[in-house]
Amino acid sequence: MTKEKLVVIGNGMAGCRAVEEVLKRDPDRYEIAIFGTEPRVNYNRIMLSPVLAGEKSFADIVINDEAWYADNGIALHAGRAVTAVDLDGRKVAAEGGLEVPYDKLILATGSDPFRLPLPGIDLKGVVTFRDLDDVEAMVAASGKPGAKAVVIGGGLLGLEAAYGLARRGMSATVVHLMDVLMERQLDESAGFLLREALLERGVETVMGAHSEEIVGENGQVTGLKLKDGRTLPCDLLVMAVGIKPNAALARAAGLAVNRGIVVDDAMRTSDPAVFAVGECAEHRGNCYGLVAPIWEMCRSLAESMTDGEGAYEGSVLSTRLKVSGVDVFSAGKFSGGEGCEDIVFRDAGRGVYKRVVIEDGKVAGAVLFGDAADGNWYFDLMRAGTTVTDIRETLIFGQAITEGLSGLDPNAAVAAMPDTQEICGCNGVCKGSIVSAITTQGLTTLDDVKAVTKASASCGSCTPLVEQVLKLTLGDGFKEQTGPKPMCKCTHKPHSDVRKAIVEWELKSMPAVMQAMEWTTPDGCSSCRPALNYYLLCAWPSEYRDDKQSRFINERVHANIQKDGTYSVVPRMWGGVTTPDELRAIADVADKFAIPTVKVTGGQRIDLLGVKKDDLPAVWADLNAAGMVSGHAYAKGLRTVKTCVGSDWCRFGTQDSTGLGVRLEKFLWGSWAPAKVKLAVSGCPRNCAEATCKDFGVVCVDSGYEIHIGGAAGLHIQGTQVLTRVATEDEAVWVIAAAMQLYREEGWYLERVYKWMARVGLESIQAQVTDPDQRKALYDRFVFSQRFARIDPWAERVAGRHTEEFTPMSRRMEFVPA
Repeated sequence: MTKEKLVVIGNGMAGCRAVEEVLKRDPDRYEIAIFGTEPRVNYNRIMLSPVLAGEKSFADIVINDEAWYADNGIALHAGRAVTAVDLDGRKVAAEGGLEVPYDKLILATGSDPFRLPLPGIDLKGVVTFRDLDDVEAMVAASGKPGAKAVVIGGGLLGLEAAYGLARRGMSATVVHLMDVLMERQLDESAGFLLREALLERGVETVMGAHSEEIVGENGQVTGLKLKDGRTLPCDLLVMAVGIKPNAALARAAGLAVNRGIVVDDAMRTSDPAVFAVGECAEHRGNCYGLVAPIWEMCRSLAESMTDGEGAYEGSVLSTRLKVSGVDVFSAGKFSGGEGCEDIVFRDAGRGVYKRVVIEDGKVAGAVLFGDAADGNWYFDLMRAGTTVTDIRETLIFGQAITEGLSGLDPNAAVAAMPDTQEICGCNGVCKGSIVSAITTQGLTTLDDVKAVTKASASCGSCTPLVEQVLKLTLGDGFKEQTGPKPMCKCTHKPHSDVRKAIVEWELKSMPAVMQAMEWTTPDGCSSCRPALNYYLLCAWPSEYRDDKQSRFINERVHANIQKDGTYSVVPRMWGGVTTPDELRAIADVADKFAIPTVKVTGGQRIDLLGVKKDDLPAVWADLNAAGMVSGHAYAKGLRTVKTCVGSDWCRFGTQDSTGLGVRLEKFLWGSWAPAKVKLAVSGCPRNCAEATCKDFGVVCVDSGYEIHIGGAAGLHIQGTQVLTRVATEDEAVWVIAAAMQLYREEGWYLERVYKWMARVGLESIQAQVTDPDQRKALYDRFVFSQRFARIDPWAERVAGRHTEEFTPMSRRMEFVPA
């Protein structure tokens, strides 16, 4: 039997998925040829963001490798663009004079990035964010020391591009025309939270900004000029302002084209032998740029081409953001409107915001920020048109609570899903495929399912749903994970195993750790890299060099970023003590750089708020000249040592609390820790310095010193517990240094002292810091580490070099002898 000739123009996600669906239904029907303009196999375009960020490699995002084309007898013409379609002759012409006949033709030409018609658009360094070539151009630009990037567009692509560039070490700024980021997907509250989250990840935003001109020198972009007169300097400008269907070939051939190539419910164009699918297609007046509707189109197209049934009726859309660590979901009428009712939940402490919109007793839309685990549940309720009146009171708290309180099985929704229900949008994996793989191949873990089906192997947002399918399919054979959780998605190892291996296996670099412990991603992620960086610094202080790009934005710029994009600078004041010269220096800096707010902090220091980023090195230099160093107000390390005036001035003071606080701060400062550390020394049990709610505290008494541990006074309020009592100031310093070192060696990254204490037990800490030999060993390791940690980052950045000789002699730290 002679096979029909099928030609596909477009080797991207839509074109290849359409072919996969056709082969699944009738593998012997067509002789297939695929043309692609890119000189490579089919890859997951929506995962370009992790490639840009360095979290994945190109090999990780390949969907169909060369073997797939060969195994299915597909002729791949990669890197060869089709130049014309002859509808009457039923053939296509490609570059190089190649002509290929067809019986059926699929147009999967995708979309083109929109480029604003600004002066300077042709300058070198102006790119879009659409394919791997764009990513490679951006990665190359990020290699320049101190390079700056400007991204025009605050939608999905723009934010992902900016985050990826920031992860590569560039200063990244997003310029957005509207006042809300991702305004098509997020309401004002969620947009605000997203902007804050991006600032924490090194991405600044300029809102309500109109671009006027791209400026440059010698053919290279140097900045973006805005209509308000500002010019944002940059070495790279990324245009991410939208896409438009690529319908040029169809239009030239004479097919019906509006915004996109017009198709019916069978995905046929105005020519019955030609189909269109993906971003280039226009169905019932709509063009779709998200992957879920494209997969639905491909299934309908395959049904049409194999004499099956299943018309495409359009798609209801949901959106997830793939910026690492930012959990965002939206769907439907998320902004509500007339006739709608809003149910809103906010948890400022956790940065969680949820809004569910109800219309006529049904879910009409939802927007979730900070906790999007229930996004798919709300989306399913919305698509199914389920009446939610009876569960309205608990609806905002999510599926588990709602169905648990109502007596329903939380797994019932997954059980009721048809096998055709899509679970993984990134890779287009449906429930039936996952269930089949589990039952036929004996899969028992999430990692098994990822490896075989690719479900949850990309952005990971569908992981909870995949786990539910796994649990439902295995029944009693399903085993919940026990023991410590993995430290991140890149490994199944917990923090404790990683810390232990670094020391015992003498692993002294991040690549060494990732190789030895079989990391599943090539370069780690934004969760594990900062943790590994700290663990290596702690284990090998004399050998490992701090990886600045594995730190959060505040630690990278040595100042705290504020909500308007300016910075807060806090010079160190030892034990809260200052001098007229220091105060004059602070006043001079505030005047010189027009710093709008000067505020006394709760840690007995002075905060300069509203410093422009470009002014930071000069501000540091002026404060350094006055003998002041960074207060590390941004650090995962020692922040402050708060004191009262003690026996020097107070009639109730029993010991020199101020002197001890200054001594402790000069001794401990500069040391990195798993999380921020605050100390206080109170001169008597009246506790004016609030030592009993700090990570470490000292309460002076007539007989000596009470050493306290494990307090907190932020989101969690926690009083300290007494660690031990000592008679002399020297002993107090030795115990606190030993306890600090023990916390540094045992704490998990971002685990505060009180959480570490709850995990390991107060008795364990007491046993080690009160035993003379163990205490001395801990103390000596801390002293050794401090030899390499006493670096003032302000002076280092101002001088442009690494130096330990950074302050006048009066400010150098003297070690207390053991």
